[in-house]
Amino acid sequence: MFQNCFAQRGGYDVAIMMTRMQITLRAEEQRRARARAAELGVSFAEYIRRLIARDLGETTTTPEVDAIFDLGTSSGSDVAANKDAYLGAALEVSR
Repeated sequence: MFQNCFAQRGGYDVAIMMTRMQITLRAEEQRRARARAAELGVSFAEYIRRLIARDLGETTTTPEVDAIFDLGTSSGSDVAANKDAYLGAALEVSR
């Protein structure tokens, strides 16, 4: 069974194909793997995908969420405080 999924690659949405699979683990292995995934802050499925990618010598395509922090400066602008005015002006221009 194939599923269409979207992944972030270089800041763009890219359609990728994934296959669904089922594996059998001993209860203790599953417990420890789920705990390790939780420590890393990822889903169990993402943890398994990363293990496979590492074993196969591939790099993971999941970007770190903190990569978007501190990319620029607002120069004192506060868009959140003025969002209603900005939206209103944009709507007036588009009419």
